[in-house]
Amino acid sequence: ERITQTVEITKHVVDIEEKGVKLRLTIVDTPGFGDAVNNTECWKPVADYIDQQFEQYFRDESGLNRKNIQDNRVHCCIYFISPFGHGYGQLGWGWEGQGTRGSLGSSHRLRPLDVEFMRALHQRVNIVPVLAKADTLTPAEVERMKNKIREEIDRYGIHIYQFPECDSDEDEEFKLQDQALK
Repeated sequence: ERITQTVEITKHVVDIEEKGVKLRLTIVDTPGFGDAVNNTECWKPVADYIDQQFEQYFRDESGLNRKNIQDNRVHCCIYFISPFGHGYGQLGWGWEGQGTRGSLGSSHRLRPLDVEFMRALHQRVNIVPVLAKADTLTPAEVERMKNKIREEIDRYGIHIYQFPECDSDEDEEFKLQDQALK
C-alpha cells in the first residue's frame, strides 16, 4: 500500500517589538511540500489555507463586533528555490549533471512544481522567491541563477513582490546592498 505524503501546515506566532512598535508575526510553514512521488496539486492545501484565512478575516470584518479582530491572513510567501533545480525531460526542460557545483552553470531551471505553485498563488499572496542555500555558491553562480530564475518567472507570467526603491537620502553602501538583494 502506497503511503501518500501530505502537506502539513504548521503555524508559529512570534510577538516582536522594535522602537515601540508591536507586531505579531505569524509564520506558516509547510513541511512535506513537494516531497511526494506524485506532487500533482500538492500546492492546493496551501492555497486553501490562504483562502480560508482571507474568508475568516472578511467574515470578522463584516460582523458587528470588529474591535478585537485577529488578522491571520497570509501577506507574504517566501518561496525557497533549490539551487540544484532541474526540470523534467517530458516538459522540454533539461538538466546537466547531478547537482554538483560543476553543473550549476546556465542549466538551472525552475522545477515544474515551482512554476505550478507560484502560478497558483501569485494572485493570492505576495511571493518573494529566495535562492535557497545561496551561501554554498559563488557570487557569480548566485547572480547567474538569479537572472535565469527572473527570466523564467517573467516568461511564465508569475507576479512576484517588487521591493520598493530605497530613499534617496540613504548612503551609497546601503543602496548597493538594496540593489543586490533585488
